Amino acid sequence: MIIPVINEVFKERIAEKPGRRKQQRKERITDTNFIIYGKKKKKYHLECESSLPDGRMTIRLFEYDAQIALDEGEVINETLTVTFPNTAVLYLRNYKKTPDKMRYVIKTPGGTVEYDVPIMKVQEYTLEDIFSKDLLLLIPFFIFSHEKNFKVYNSDEQRLAELKAEYRSILERLDKLEQEGTIGAFDKRTIIELSGDVIREIAQKYENVQKGVGDIMGGALIETEARTILNRGKDEAKKETALRMLQDGELPIDKVAKYSGLDIAEVELLVGLQKV
Repeated sequence: MIIPVINEVFKERIAEKPGRRKQQRKERITDTNFIIYGKKKKKYHLECESSLPDGRMTIRLFEYDAQIALDEGEVINETLTVTFPNTAVLYLRNYKKTPDKMRYVIKTPGGTVEYDVPIMKVQEYTLEDIFSKDLLLLIPFFIFSHEKNFKVYNSDEQRLAELKAEYRSILERLDKLEQEGTIGAFDKRTIIELSGDVIREIAQKYENVQKGVGDIMGGALIETEARTILNRGKDEAKKETALRMLQDGELPIDKVAKYSGLDIAEVELLVGLQKV
């Protein structure tokens, strides 16, 4: 889900393909930094921020970038080469002081290097923007766009009902994307779970909001888990059927796959396990 965000922030045109991504798993010093292997290998670093811009974020961001560059630096013939990542910040709250970009100006004995760090203002994206641009990673943070109205929602049942209806529509659209195969069950579950976490965190003082929207996301999470268990049971039943047919030894692998509902590769794996 990070690819569409990268495309949006950096105006890239990266196509998501299996085997073209690789995530760095090192000691965590940043919100997230990773490499995308496409036509060119590119490093990216993303940070989320919700506090009022005061300059400290820019300093911290540069410190992280310098550490990322140094960690993967290369020394050849006493020449150190470091590559700074493509960096961006996702601002969850908008303030009058929130800039459209940050900027690094690095003065060195060899000359001055300067470049912009783009900022994505999450609250500027509507639900239509999020779904039309596949920015599903922003859904857990969508509640921030309603934060200034929490007091109203908490005391006005009609307004709260409108907010709950909006979140039901989010769940319906996620269901549709799962049915179409655009996202997997794990992706959907993660979005729902994180959305519930964020709502509980920022709506702590507003019981009706927390309970109203939180219960919708919690119920969807339980339903998703139940469906996962059900599907797992169906998969086990298919495997048991395939194993019985394989033990009979009367049908070729392609027929076993057809009659059991498994893929040929899955049946071949069962054959291999039988031989172990």
